[in-house]
Amino acid sequence: VQLQAFGGGLVQAGGSLSLSCLASGLILEKYTMAWFRQAPGKEPDFVAAINWSAHNTFYADSVKGRFTISRENAKNMVYLRMNSLKPEDTAVYFCARGGNKVGYYSGSYYARHEYDLWGQGTLVTVSS
Repeated sequence: VQLQAFGGGLVQAGGSLSLSCLASGLILEKYTMAWFRQAPGKEPDFVAAINWSAHNTFYADSVKGRFTISRENAKNMVYLRMNSLKPEDTAVYFCARGGNKVGYYSGSYYARHEYDLWGQGTLVTVSS
């Protein structure tokens, strides 16, 4: 069982990048999925989440209107489309699988500890 994130790279400020996350060994449609990011020297921060049906999405205020999370359950894939990138978006981006309590209380979608499986991360660098 693993998650593999890919698609990171170097992009200029104002540019766009799309990340992908491939889930192996699990049935993706059962789970809420999310993206987190970790800037150098900082703790991982919530970026976006999407529930199992894709009917509900959640975003950090810092990326709202610029990033879009989506999923294709049949392909076991989760995506993050990032537009209007800023230097402060520079980080390692991780995809994560929601645990049993995600969606059961207010704020659970944003809570790092409620995600129980993490991918290895992909680096996004935004130059100014």
